[in-house]
Amino acid sequence: MALPDGSYERLRAAGCADEVAYVQACLRLYFAGPHAGAGDISMRDLDGAKIADIARLNKVATFVLKALSRAPALERPPELFRWLDTYRRRTVSMNASCIMDSMAVHDVLRASEIDFVFLKGPFQQQLLYDDHFMKPSGDVDILVSPLGFFRARDALRQIGYEVSGKSNSVWWVRFLGEQHMTRDDGPRSSTVDLHYRLQQPGSPSPRDADGFLRRKRQVEIAGATVPFTSVADTLLLSCISVAKALFNREPCAGYVCDIGASAARLDEGDQQRLLDAATVQGLDDTLLLGLRAADVLLGGAGTLLSQRATRILSRIGNEDLLSMVIAPWLPSLRWPQRRTVLWELCGRAPVRYLAEAGWAASADISRRIFERPGSR
Repeated sequence: MALPDGSYERLRAAGCADEVAYVQACLRLYFAGPHAGAGDISMRDLDGAKIADIARLNKVATFVLKALSRAPALERPPELFRWLDTYRRRTVSMNASCIMDSMAVHDVLRASEIDFVFLKGPFQQQLLYDDHFMKPSGDVDILVSPLGFFRARDALRQIGYEVSGKSNSVWWVRFLGEQHMTRDDGPRSSTVDLHYRLQQPGSPSPRDADGFLRRKRQVEIAGATVPFTSVADTLLLSCISVAKALFNREPCAGYVCDIGASAARLDEGDQQRLLDAATVQGLDDTLLLGLRAADVLLGGAGTLLSQRATRILSRIGNEDLLSMVIAPWLPSLRWPQRRTVLWELCGRAPVRYLAEAGWAASADISRRIFERPGSR
């Protein structure tokens, strides 16, 4: 679980409800399309530093920048706009490096005949937004089968990657199902997140993670063809990321934007097929939670999936769910108990809930044992 930085405490202490509403308005403006009017985006008495913190923590600063870019230059908040533009330039630099690292990883795994698929990152951003540089991506995420995990690790060592010390414990390998591998390359380092599982304990896991490998598609990136998750699986993985973030009480508007962008491409037949596929994976309620979050953050209703999503965490009002997504630090927020969320995401099925809860308890014990200093 990532620890919040000092921005959390500043935002919690100072209050930021109006700034949260401003970021949400910018996101809705972005998703309204390039021909939508800019509306009223004046900041009035809002705090630009708070807006910047909220956008950065949620990884939506470029969305805000693009929304503000539709306004006449004289109506843009100048200091905030400059900060957002600088953030965008840094994102371009970071993601360009990530793309180069991804191609090196692709080449060595392909040469080693290891089945794998890329997850998230600049490739996904290009597919969803026609832009590789919407959100900062510092790591290369790949999924392999459990049988291919150690072979993939050995292959990555051929190009200079080594397992990061923090991820070399039983908790990481057994319970998280991943390891971080890093490579120092002169002035910068590179990290690969090597996965064979797709969810942390505390939220339901896919019943068939290897299915993400079987359903992969080939996409053209930088003149090469690389394996990436299917359209449906891309949306499901974003929903898994939202469930994980809510469990950890971390801001996740960036993931929710990905859900909105993915769902906007589906007609009613696609939506039903997606729901059927998620049900087979045991992720139908995880899918509906992500879609409800997208409706609350970005607006939307009336679709097949939106109608069904309203039942997920129905005791949590839209206002609280919005805060859970974009501003989890708010002191007024009434968080549901984690076991309540897990019960809902398990479809209120006692056997599955007990299995997932038991797995989460075992993982927590392992983390406490193996993550202590000197325990490795």
